[in-house]
Amino acid sequence: MSVQSMLNVQRLTKTYQAAGGRDLTVLKEVSFSLAAGASLAIVGPSGSGKTTLLGLCAGLDQPTTGTVELAGESIGALSEDARARVRNLHVGFVFQNFQLVPTLTALENVMVPVELRGQGGAEAEAEAQRLLGRVGLGERTDHYPVQLSGGEQQRVALARAFMNRPKILFCDEPTGNLDGDTAHAMVELIFGLNHEKQTTLVLVTHDLDLARRCQRILRLKGGAVVSDEELAPANHTN
Repeated sequence: MSVQSMLNVQRLTKTYQAAGGRDLTVLKEVSFSLAAGASLAIVGPSGSGKTTLLGLCAGLDQPTTGTVELAGESIGALSEDARARVRNLHVGFVFQNFQLVPTLTALENVMVPVELRGQGGAEAEAEAQRLLGRVGLGERTDHYPVQLSGGEQQRVALARAFMNRPKILFCDEPTGNLDGDTAHAMVELIFGLNHEKQTTLVLVTHDLDLARRCQRILRLKGGAVVSDEELAPANHTN
């Protein structure tokens, strides 16, 4: 699918019911649009709504009000099964907490996206092995998550995110559990996918140096957008 706008968010608000029946609004009227192949960093203090916004953009949660169009589809109007189909076809994720399946090996975890499509097999397994090698885990393919460090689990999650060749990649603090050298290698992989494959990138981070690798920085405070900054091309070259 070729769409001019890969992600279009309009007046997104998310309110939860807190203790005592109070309403807690964590996102307020957030709007932005992101072209196919572009890169966006979402920054802001803890509690500003960054991860909530990421989940809403990916269709993992539903907004209280507002709309999200992802890869040309208005995902708020879709059933959960249909949203899952859109994610499987177009989306890659790198979560803070990895979300690996504990009963699957590293190789099997990386293959989950294609297995869900019924596209497993020798070719898919070879691609999963290649990706694990690229993230430095070529010798750990048969290890289970409990046998891997936090940084290694994060690398498995990154390889899994690349497995379905996503049109858009959502990353929540992708280098938060990695040492300096590994973090640098992961950043190069993420931006390599963005540049080489024209994969749209949406990145939540506290690391302003990492944020400046993107073409654009969206700053949140108290659930609202306080700035939307376009960066010069020199800031986001490899």
